[in-house]
Amino acid sequence: MVALALAVLGALALAAFRRLAGWPYRGFAVICVFLALLNPSLKTEERQAEADNVLVVVDRSSSQRLSDREAQTEAALAHVTAQLADRPGTEMRLVEVADAAGPGGSEVMTALVQALSETARDRIAGAIVISDGQIHDTEFAPNLPAPLHLLLTGRSRDWDRRLLVKNAPGFAILGEPITLTLLVEDQGAAPQAALADIILSVDGGPEQRYQIPVNREVEVDVSLGHGGMNILQFSTPDMSGELTDRNNAAVVQINALRDRLRVLLVSGVPHPGERTWRNLLKSDSNVDLVHFTILRPPEKQDGVPVTELSLIAFPTRELFLEKIGEFDLIVFDRYKRRGLLPAEYFESIANYVRQGGAVLVAAGPDYAGVNSLYRSPLGAILPGRPTSRVFEEPILPQVTEFGLKHPVSESLESLAPDTGWGRWLRQIEVEATSGQVLMTGRGDSPLLVVDRVGKGRVALLTSDHAWLWDRGYEGGGPQAELLRRVAHWSMKEPDLEEEALLAEPSESGLQVTRRSLTEGPLAPLEVVTPNGERFTVALQPMAPGRYRAEIVSEDLGLYRLSSGDLQIVAALGPAAPREFVQTIATDRVMAPILAETNGGALAVSEGLPKFRNVRSGRPAHGRGWIGLVSHEAYVVQGVEIGQFLPAWVYLIFAALGLLIGWLREGRWDK
Repeated sequence: MVALALAVLGALALAAFRRLAGWPYRGFAVICVFLALLNPSLKTEERQAEADNVLVVVDRSSSQRLSDREAQTEAALAHVTAQLADRPGTEMRLVEVADAAGPGGSEVMTALVQALSETARDRIAGAIVISDGQIHDTEFAPNLPAPLHLLLTGRSRDWDRRLLVKNAPGFAILGEPITLTLLVEDQGAAPQAALADIILSVDGGPEQRYQIPVNREVEVDVSLGHGGMNILQFSTPDMSGELTDRNNAAVVQINALRDRLRVLLVSGVPHPGERTWRNLLKSDSNVDLVHFTILRPPEKQDGVPVTELSLIAFPTRELFLEKIGEFDLIVFDRYKRRGLLPAEYFESIANYVRQGGAVLVAAGPDYAGVNSLYRSPLGAILPGRPTSRVFEEPILPQVTEFGLKHPVSESLESLAPDTGWGRWLRQIEVEATSGQVLMTGRGDSPLLVVDRVGKGRVALLTSDHAWLWDRGYEGGGPQAELLRRVAHWSMKEPDLEEEALLAEPSESGLQVTRRSLTEGPLAPLEVVTPNGERFTVALQPMAPGRYRAEIVSEDLGLYRLSSGDLQIVAALGPAAPREFVQTIATDRVMAPILAETNGGALAVSEGLPKFRNVRSGRPAHGRGWIGLVSHEAYVVQGVEIGQFLPAWVYLIFAALGLLIGWLREGRWDK
């Protein structure tokens, strides 16, 4: 066809050059024949219009429930739905965003990215976010092909007060002051205030009140009263008119460690178990151990001059009278009265226990004799009276029914080797006069007795053969764990308290454990949620002396828990979740994102906007209106192809051209 066209053009050019008559008409006839050969067609498409998509993201996070924002959100959503329904060829895709997991927050941009990935980009007319503007994932803002608008909830007169604790350490030394930085911050249109009241309570105990300046950091010194985890709760009273009191409290959890645990170990007779005690206490880097072994009692007469002795004199008066209060624990290991310690020294030790000290007696055969410690002023606080009988035979330690509940001896049996505990080879028979019997030996005679005396504690182990477990005799046993628990219970280790209420976060909320030696049903667990809701939960037994309750809740913040006389404060997530760090509605957070898409922010409290169509890339917002881009997208459903003209039409035109050309050449010139 190209070659034919070139030949025709060449012939026409030659005819025109030679000025032949009728050449245009003959050329027209040839072109008509040429078109008939090309057979041009007419294509008709059947199109279906595609609706524009508008993404509407509704912020349902906690801060959106403050004041009347929830009602504003519903009004804005209803208005947007109605406006888009009246806009022809438009579909609305609704996405609702709740609090994010963990510390919370409004992850609006993440939800927008997800919705954008499920929608064709060439059909997106715009996106609308209904929120207070406090979003926490702006770094994930998508590259939108259409305007993004913010319908801002909240009011210009809103204000809020927030309490913040800075520089809180995770660990601190018991008894030494720690410095915390407090800040009471007023946000928004807050009334003028110079001072704010602060309330401090430790582990839900008595409240301490003082005042600090508003909007200024203040350093506060706090001392921790006990070892282990201390929960410090700072709060400021709810002010009339503020948005919420959820951020008026802050919880700090600090683990209090003793600077050094000072232990005095007095060994009366060298024996294999002496090294066991020494190794146990020296293995703890926090223990300062003072160890004395009586090697040369006063009655020993060997003729050696005192000036030639290399032994250190026992500083009895300094240790047992002047500095006895500096020790956290005194251990008597097979000690008997030998004239070294006068009666007033033992009376001093007894008073030391009543005032909060601790004594542990590991008794040997001498405990059953006339020189027994029980027959000194110390006997007034010891929980076991010797019967003067000593069992020199194999005995198998057994945990009593009460011992299964006590934190010193609970779960000890689970640490037994496969063959069971090994036996001990000696026990001093005693009668328990007070306290609780945790372990027994021969004939149910008390083997381990613990007691509270005044503010202090006493433990009595009526055998000096616990070291056989350490040596693996007949399979051995949990010697180190048993002695560690006895020693640390005596020194009031919080994890070994008999009556305790513990709480830790779980997948569904909080898991609360109650440890108690009380017989019979326990008082139910009373719960006060961060929102002020009160309810009770039954404590279910899970093991001897242990009870458990599950609190199912998604509310982040402070929970007040109590059962009987025990009260604790537990935090699920931060005390003030991320949603309540900044509560004043603002468009500043999203402003850069809106500007990139030519979108804008309009306050719902000032009226709801109308919608307009705008061209892509043009400003898409103004006073009282927001713009959407109309893409007029469509999908071709089918194509119909037909002839442009029938072949006979071309032939008629070709014949007509030839006829006119013939007439022009043969007749019109004559």
